[in-house]
Amino acid sequence: MIIQPILDLVAICAKKGIDNAILSPGSRCAPLTLAFARHPDIHSRTISDERSAAFIALGMAQQLGQPVVLVCTSGSAALNYYPAVAEAYFQQIPLLILTADRPPEWIDQWDGQTIFQEEVFGKHVKKSFRFPDSFSNEDQIWHASRIVNEAINLSRQFPAGPVHINIPLREPFYPSEGEKFEFPEHPREFTTVTSQSQLTEESLRNIKNRLSEVKRLLIVPGQQKPNHQIQSLLDHLAKNQNVVIVTDAISNLQSENTISLHDHWLGNESLHDDLAPDLVLSFGKSVISKSLKIFLRNSKTSHWHIQPNGESKDTFQHLTRILACSPVGFLNWLQENLPVQDEAFSLRWNALEKEVSQALPTVFSEVEFGEYSALHFLLNKIPPHSKLHLANSMAVRYVNFLGKRNQEIICNRGTSGIDGSNSTAVGCTFTTKDPVTLITGDMAFFYDRNAFWHNYGMANLRIVILNNHAGGIFRLIDGPARQPELEEFFETKQQLSANHLAEEFGFFYIKVKNQEELERALVDFYEPSIHPKILEIETSSPKNAEILKQVKASILAILNES
Repeated sequence: MIIQPILDLVAICAKKGIDNAILSPGSRCAPLTLAFARHPDIHSRTISDERSAAFIALGMAQQLGQPVVLVCTSGSAALNYYPAVAEAYFQQIPLLILTADRPPEWIDQWDGQTIFQEEVFGKHVKKSFRFPDSFSNEDQIWHASRIVNEAINLSRQFPAGPVHINIPLREPFYPSEGEKFEFPEHPREFTTVTSQSQLTEESLRNIKNRLSEVKRLLIVPGQQKPNHQIQSLLDHLAKNQNVVIVTDAISNLQSENTISLHDHWLGNESLHDDLAPDLVLSFGKSVISKSLKIFLRNSKTSHWHIQPNGESKDTFQHLTRILACSPVGFLNWLQENLPVQDEAFSLRWNALEKEVSQALPTVFSEVEFGEYSALHFLLNKIPPHSKLHLANSMAVRYVNFLGKRNQEIICNRGTSGIDGSNSTAVGCTFTTKDPVTLITGDMAFFYDRNAFWHNYGMANLRIVILNNHAGGIFRLIDGPARQPELEEFFETKQQLSANHLAEEFGFFYIKVKNQEELERALVDFYEPSIHPKILEIETSSPKNAEILKQVKASILAILNES
């Protein structure tokens, strides 16, 4: 017999607009699994590996902007969700995590599949709830519905994020033969009405007085989804008021009016003359560029951060003001109230941007084939409407070095781990018919190979693997690069190739080792197909490190000569 509060839970999810669930097989979670699978308005998929399942749900929620449900059985299954839960928390992505559990009296009694599941995700969820373990009283039924409503509402409230409900379940788990599931047509529902924070008139007057002294405003957007309204406001500020806008790839706000090649010069102090701002204004989440963060930390420039809920985020260590309002609202006000900024300041930044942009094609024509030069060529072949997923370590850094992109950039920079890159991209394919391109390193790719262990189509997925048979980033970090244990204990060299995986899962596969093979492979790489496609670019880790250093040195030589 399936208890009614479980059916009510699923009905509330559907009523509140949740229409996707990722389920992992198990017995203790059977009542939840069957209820989601049988609800006519919820699309349920089953993913066996819970770690992959959670990242797939994250990839879906990332695109949909709505919670996706996760369901797993009791015991260590829930622990496998943890990497994706942490990523969702710091990326502010809504998830509703439902973990089946043993009844409380059986925890820590050497019963099978039992761990301490209550609040198992600690501070990496917005809140953790415990579902009632019996329903003999009407108040318990009321309480169960209240929990579900509160959890869903909380997952959506700014900042969005994962919410956990631990659900103790008693046998029997399975319905009797012929038992019908009666989902309530009008389950108990309540919503949270929110309002956007706005700055007071007095605050705006004080800000305007402070801005009258500012001649060199620098705006740094952090990670976020593309936003045409914000993009338009930033372009206006750059063109009409000489504001310098520095945009990492993951800001999704790059344009002809923004600075995107800053990593090529901010690491060199000899080029810092006239680059220091009077004020830094930021919004969004993290930035990739370490050189940008170091530059702003060393500049000791006052920093204002737009954060609608007023939380402190002091990335550059000089936070002086938190603006508890929306970025759109403040940028609208700013373009009407900010004095025109120092033109020489804007010209200096834009001159460096232009020089690097003009130099890069020539520099790459003079280097050997490797990851960096391959990506410089390949990025121009990716369709503008493709979603572009980047794995951590070198993939996201290379793309950031290479400047402005037209595609939406997606990368798990909440915790910046290599786990889950494949799965997040797979989740994205479940939400769109547009091409989804994943650029990944070999370590990240093979680490998450269970992303493809399911029965769902992903014909729009294109995977580019930068296979240097090692964790190549460690050759570029001064500490490990100087250690005799580099290859065995930091790079962890491996000889895997993706051809066997492609054969196992029925993917199209091609390997390239030089520029000519790459150009031929890309001719029809984005042509429609019934299966995903893998392009493996095989290179040498030591050679890649040399190429990166050569490109950096060539660019700096050009900038120093100008």
